[in-house]
Amino acid sequence: MQTKQQGFTLVELIIVIVILGILAVTAAPRFLDFSGDANASVLSGVRGSLESAGALVYGKAIIAGSHNVDKADNPDDVEGIAIHFGYPVATEDALSAAAELSDFEFSTATTTSIRIAATEDALDDEGCYVEYNEAADNGEKPVITLVVDGC
Repeated sequence: MQTKQQGFTLVELIIVIVILGILAVTAAPRFLDFSGDANASVLSGVRGSLESAGALVYGKAIIAGSHNVDKADNPDDVEGIAIHFGYPVATEDALSAAAELSDFEFSTATTTSIRIAATEDALDDEGCYVEYNEAADNGEKPVITLVVDGC
């Protein structure tokens, strides 16, 4: 009479566990590095903050009657925030005051744009920053670009 084998032998179970361990060690680091995703999410929040703050400052500039004036012709500001066609200018002081971004690093890209990142290293061409470009003309909004290729 033949006996029927039931279950796995101990050697077979150990081999399967070893193979799963090897796969976990080689594949897990690829999936567990969430720092880039976290940095990209933070910068997405910064972009949203800049857009919201810009809209609020623009509304206050309309009330003050200075929403259609170039920054060169308008030495005034809106509640301590320097403006250009009603929106905050591209300076650390103006954007920090408007969107409360005191924990971030700033780098002036040009006279009309500024980069904002979580760390000073990311401000270079690493590709993990938000770039704020002032409004180009009356009636136009600032261009806020999210760059997360290097996060």
